[in-house]
Amino acid sequence: MKYIFVTGGVVSSLGKGLAAAAVGTLLERRGLKVLMQKFDPYLNVDPGTMSPFQHGEVYVLDDGAETDLDLGHYERFTSGKLSQLNNLTSGQVYENVIKRERKGDYLGATVQVIPHVTDEIKKRIHDVTAVTDADIIITEIGGTTGDIEGLPFLEALRQFKDEVGHENVAFIHATLIPYIKAAEELKTKPTQQSVAKLREIGIAPDVIVCRSEFPIDNELKSKISMFCNIRPEAVVPFLDIKGTIYEAPLKLQDSQLDEIICERLGLETSEPDLIEWRNMVDRIVNPTHTVKIAVVGKYIDLMDAYKSIYESLTHAGAANDAHVDIVRVDSSDITKKGPEEILKDVSAILIPGGFGDRGIEGKITAARYARENNIPYFGICLGMQIATIEFARNICGLEGAHSTEFDPDTPHPVICLLEDQKEVENKGATMRLGTWEAILAGGSRSAELYGSDKVNERHRHRYEFNQNYKADFEAKGLKLVGTSPDGILGEIVEIPDHPFYIAVQFHPEFQSKPTAAHPLFKGFVAAALENRKG
Repeated sequence: MKYIFVTGGVVSSLGKGLAAAAVGTLLERRGLKVLMQKFDPYLNVDPGTMSPFQHGEVYVLDDGAETDLDLGHYERFTSGKLSQLNNLTSGQVYENVIKRERKGDYLGATVQVIPHVTDEIKKRIHDVTAVTDADIIITEIGGTTGDIEGLPFLEALRQFKDEVGHENVAFIHATLIPYIKAAEELKTKPTQQSVAKLREIGIAPDVIVCRSEFPIDNELKSKISMFCNIRPEAVVPFLDIKGTIYEAPLKLQDSQLDEIICERLGLETSEPDLIEWRNMVDRIVNPTHTVKIAVVGKYIDLMDAYKSIYESLTHAGAANDAHVDIVRVDSSDITKKGPEEILKDVSAILIPGGFGDRGIEGKITAARYARENNIPYFGICLGMQIATIEFARNICGLEGAHSTEFDPDTPHPVICLLEDQKEVENKGATMRLGTWEAILAGGSRSAELYGSDKVNERHRHRYEFNQNYKADFEAKGLKLVGTSPDGILGEIVEIPDHPFYIAVQFHPEFQSKPTAAHPLFKGFVAAALENRKG
């Protein structure tokens, strides 16, 4: 087994996750089996209860693990299916150590960061190694080198390299090369200091990936090489990408990063086959059509809150030879200004998942506007519940209809708490999570788009479609066309005589890839193009 560890220095948000994912793409396209994972130093056990303003999107895996959004990048950029083993936080590490201490596993010894915490971190790497058939495991270390909370992880990796052999481990360090406008030059000192800090810990990077706004010339590369004790060719520029993030593997391949890594790890492979990837990038960068689609949510100001939604729309756009111009709409603005002013120029409306009652009425208004004006509508998780509430109020005449999440005393609880959630007290990892099968009605739009009457999709919710109202809905034109195999849980609703009105309880955005757009997103963008304004 070969191991690549990706660290970052100088500042956060350098794009370590993107760089790691891009390396995964390149190695996979060389015929290697790649598995990716993320180690995060924060003390939360997982991101499941963290605010999107703090952490961005919670990404859900097949096995129900609530993970860092970077795992979304990993699954989109590679073919590997990840599990709860592939996201480790300090919270998990310390929780496991304390549990073992309480059980007496340490035989009364004083429990310390070294060796007990570092051993727990190394154990996770070994556990993943034992269950994978991958050739390479790529691990991104969250945070910035020098952060106090990240030190146990780096110490564990230093030990791990000694234990498995230096020939089997490569370190990639991402740094910032800032441009000082007043001096009109790029500065290498922050990178030098960052690498020095890493070397103090006992880790010498094999590759330095340099984020920069401007090209890095040979003189700067030589300077970094000299001061950081690294070969000049291993100083790899990673300029800001102006087109699409999916250009990242191509940019890094231009600097032969994959070749450098293969040489360092003694891997003999063919040249990467990037034809399919290049074609996909070309469709994104040079589309024939453009279409405006509104995403109506409450975390609109935070780009990462709906990361997988935005990426899935990009994938679907590429599949339809179109650029999707995403109009980010704060649902509260619809309540204040009305839907006509906010949504008049868009060709389709998507309402994503979410929790909490802020902006709910604006979302309900947006769903009504889409339904009444024959504008393609795609509801995801909460977006399905919104569609149900809107239809109940305005078509079925159920005054005051609502979800019990937002109004426990509603006279018409058309959305209600899942039965197995009624006794739950802890919020973390207690929702209906992970991949579940759904059965689709023959002849439905959804079944047509999927090309199947059985699908497996990922979920993250506590509330469900109340089937006590199913007959009322279907009599008025809102059809329940997807259910759990036992028929108890509602999974998909549609309005058949609408150009495109599909709402799903699951999260299809978690299974879309740049070279294989999710069929529902693909169909949604196609409908938006047919309804294109202007």
